[in-house]
Amino acid sequence: MNVVAIHIAKARRLPVRSVDEVVAEAGKGLVGDRYHGTRHRHVSIQSAELLDLAAHDLGHAFDHGATRRNITVDAGDIPTRPGTRLTIGDVELEVVRILAPCRLLDDDIGAGAAAALRRRAGSACRIVGSGKIRLGDRVTITDPPAQD
Repeated sequence: MNVVAIHIAKARRLPVRSVDEVVAEAGKGLVGDRYHGTRHRHVSIQSAELLDLAAHDLGHAFDHGATRRNITVDAGDIPTRPGTRLTIGDVELEVVRILAPCRLLDDDIGAGAAAALRRRAGSACRIVGSGKIRLGDRVTITDPPAQD
């Protein structure tokens, strides 16, 4: 699994912009993104493979940046279990929760987009180890520690 797109937006309603790399600060978020400085939702991650399935269900293709997620990987399922660790390049993330698609996506992508993206919208993560995330970085997943 590799990073194929990185998007950030300075504010909630402002358009996302595509970047080749972004600085990830532990405990803070992605520098230049609207969620930088929030408590837990530092980074959102989604799978292009799952987005393509949603596009098929929707009946038309759409730009992966239209979902407003930060990181898009090429393939595979995105972990949704809280505590699961992901490493992207030299940045360590921890899954906080699954993300639900916003109904505003019906306006931006087309009628039915939110329904097509259900269970395909990715996960919210917090940054536990700082560094840079770059296009092409490999993503590895580590299961969360066992609960006693």
